[in-house]
Amino acid sequence: MTVAEPMPTPDLLARMEAVAVELATIGGREILATLGSLMAVQYKGDDNAIALMRDPVSEVDSRVEAMIRSHLADHFPDHGIIGEEMAVQAGLGSDFVWAIDPIDGTSNFINGFPLFASSVGVLYRGVPVVGALWCSTSHLLTPGVYHCGGTAGLRFEGEPVSRLPNPAVRKRLAGDPHGQFGVGPWDGRKTGSAAIECAFVAAGLLQVARFATPNIWDVAGGIALAHASGASVFQKEDGNWSPFASFGDQLAQMAQWRRPLILGTPEDAARMTDIQRADAQDRSRRI
Repeated sequence: MTVAEPMPTPDLLARMEAVAVELATIGGREILATLGSLMAVQYKGDDNAIALMRDPVSEVDSRVEAMIRSHLADHFPDHGIIGEEMAVQAGLGSDFVWAIDPIDGTSNFINGFPLFASSVGVLYRGVPVVGALWCSTSHLLTPGVYHCGGTAGLRFEGEPVSRLPNPAVRKRLAGDPHGQFGVGPWDGRKTGSAAIECAFVAAGLLQVARFATPNIWDVAGGIALAHASGASVFQKEDGNWSPFASFGDQLAQMAQWRRPLILGTPEDAARMTDIQRADAQDRSRRI
């Protein structure tokens, strides 16, 4: 990335959002067409059997990412691409990078457990500016795409989404890697899909979600959705929690990004961050 491009215009953001929605929809369509059928499944990693069992990839993952990349090349051939299943593709002097996860929640998908997503995020100089997540279910109990870009805010299948929590509910839900909390005002949930949890935070189904060490393709689109909904995002770097700013300004840096992350309403995200700080201090005192 040599010559910096100007800030993206509303028209450009709208065009990228439309393409991102199209790409996420392609992913969702392929997922639904294959769900429940026999498919080839491989496992990433080394020869350690336990490690291999933790990171499956189906033939659908690879096929969907190839389709998305081909489609993207027709619209924005100079943009960079970071995908889960294929090599990083450098942009041709562009400050835009697309982060793609063809199926987030592959373990759920190959087992027929109906919580998974196809995630597309667009970064401008490392900052998420567009997101489109096809989700297997939603606040309307139907599959579809949560998306955002520009100033229009969060939408689901083209319609605005508003967070309307029921004030009568005293204990609300939170996404957590372990599915439970020892402290805090939330009931913990573990969905098996970081993208689903990001979308659910944005839509108000989860108040907050914490991720241990997600990859950029897991959360790039979801961070854009969270910001569009008014949620706060924090990341942990060098032992300190701070507001998320960007994934970095170099493609290699973005591709290697892995940080603990918290998304939620401003109040809940701040409270979760405080709890994580207190837990870390407590552990350090015990050592």
